[in-house]
Amino acid sequence: MSTTDNEITMDANNLYRDETITDQRVGTIRILTPITEHGEIDSNRQTQYIGSAQIMTPAGALPISFDLNADNLKDAVHNFADASKQALEETAKELRELQRQAASSIVTPGSDPTGMISGLANSGGGKIQMP
Repeated sequence: MSTTDNEITMDANNLYRDETITDQRVGTIRILTPITEHGEIDSNRQTQYIGSAQIMTPAGALPISFDLNADNLKDAVHNFADASKQALEETAKELRELQRQAASSIVTPGSDPTGMISGLANSGGGKIQMP
């Protein structure tokens, strides 16, 4: 997408036809077939296969998306399980790192990024008054 002179234009040299394949149980595979601006298959570029699934967590469904190393749909289906497992492991690792960072951050007055702590301190609440 180009935004020259406030005009939004599509890149005619980077067009793909998008198909969705599903088993209605585990996930979906998107097949991105490269095409020319006339809608013909562009054999100079590689077809892309992208897998997606939802993993149930205590917080609800977590969507994951991952590239499938494949030259055809049969290979994409065959590689789906291993690729989804690897994507899930990477996602879990990233979530653990975010949790670690959140747990190790020290909250000091005036440094709360949410504004909740400093907002409470400035609201007049919580002050002890002695008679």
